[in-house]
Amino acid sequence: MLHEDRLFPADPVTRPIARRLYAEVRDLPIVSPHGHTDPAWFATDAPFADPAGLLVIPDHYLLRMMYSRGVPLERLGVARLDGGPVETDPRRIWRTVAEHWHLYRGTPTRMWWEYALETVFGVTERLAPATADAIYDRIAGCLARPEFRPRALYERFNIEALATTEGPLDTLEHHRAIRDSGWTGRVVTTFRPDPVLDPDTPGFRGNLEVLGAMTGEDALSWPGYLAALARRRRDFMACGATATDHGHPTAATADLDAGAAAALFDRIVSGRFTPAEAELFRGQMLTEMARMSLEDGLVMQIHPGVHRNHNAWMHRTFGPHHGDDMPARGEFVTALKPLLDRFGNERDLTIILFTLDETTYARELAPLAGHYPALRLGPAWWFHDSPEGMLRYRERMTETAGFYNTVGFNDDTRAFPSIPARHDVARRIDCAYLARLVAEHRLDEDEARDLAVDLAYTLAKKAYRL
Repeated sequence: MLHEDRLFPADPVTRPIARRLYAEVRDLPIVSPHGHTDPAWFATDAPFADPAGLLVIPDHYLLRMMYSRGVPLERLGVARLDGGPVETDPRRIWRTVAEHWHLYRGTPTRMWWEYALETVFGVTERLAPATADAIYDRIAGCLARPEFRPRALYERFNIEALATTEGPLDTLEHHRAIRDSGWTGRVVTTFRPDPVLDPDTPGFRGNLEVLGAMTGEDALSWPGYLAALARRRRDFMACGATATDHGHPTAATADLDAGAAAALFDRIVSGRFTPAEAELFRGQMLTEMARMSLEDGLVMQIHPGVHRNHNAWMHRTFGPHHGDDMPARGEFVTALKPLLDRFGNERDLTIILFTLDETTYARELAPLAGHYPALRLGPAWWFHDSPEGMLRYRERMTETAGFYNTVGFNDDTRAFPSIPARHDVARRIDCAYLARLVAEHRLDEDEARDLAVDLAYTLAKKAYRL
């Protein structure tokens, strides 16, 4: 299924250059600094149950396409919050995917899946109703073998470091188990404090009470709240964390004086606050998180501009993370100015910016990162994690920010077998882009070779301090 020249330029001058560059990076270790795989997989190293549970149910890219064409999520085994009936036979779930495989023609999802099927499980036939059972049986047979357990696959995928993402109230028991197990694989956590930073989170005050109980601080007072957050950051660092992650609705920041910040916090805790005050508090907390990152060294990631859980019925029925989050318009130059006025010139602080609004690439993000020492640009993300999206990213970011104000690639996935597939796509696209620069005599090939290695490996390792 996989052509050796996939994603390389079609013209006969540039393609050989891309091949040579790719040969330099194809076997480099994978640094996966941001993702959502389950740390319990690596803590217990239990076998994956079945092909549907591993490949179908966690993959929101897969789910959203079939749902858009009228396939109920219940047929795909997605659990309902009310405990209502859903398909529990993994073979039937697999057959449903096979029946609708034509929907993925030309999509990144198909490319990732076919890479995983062929390179991980040795499948060389296209998924279709006629082949579904044979492919299912092959994968199920593989999963029963020890070399397909999570730790073995981690090593087979040549992963050097893998970061998961946990909330601020997580016990981190799985990460402690990994740390204490003696296994040499590096799986670290990432601190995602949104449930205790965003006042619009359901149960926000209760979350603060739990935060206080976990840390021994009075998290309902402004000083105690900040101390509790600093304590949790240290707990995460003890489990290997090198980064925080912030999924705020916007990139808005604020820099209130201590009295105003404390008064705002009191209004937030009381529950009597306006939408504008909620946004102001989120903005203040991004600045507070930057201050803490400058103190403790954690890299700060900001993932704004997502209308999460856009389908209200789906969220009520199935909960989050099933493919109904949508991109929203972004703005960074004005939004980030309070934070940058205070910390933008700090060379010891790293803030990585992401966006789902491509119109901000050349107008805002590249000029910002091309100036402020504290800023770096995250890779093409989510809906733009595609061959065309990656090329647009390189074309629009490079002329102002260059390559070295970016941080390489991260896969940001819940689907473990897709990690090497996603990194392979990114490496091929970067080599294709660099080959074009060489063919146009804008870059020497030896420089392109160095860049290819940096984009595939070095930049992510350095940016995330891994």
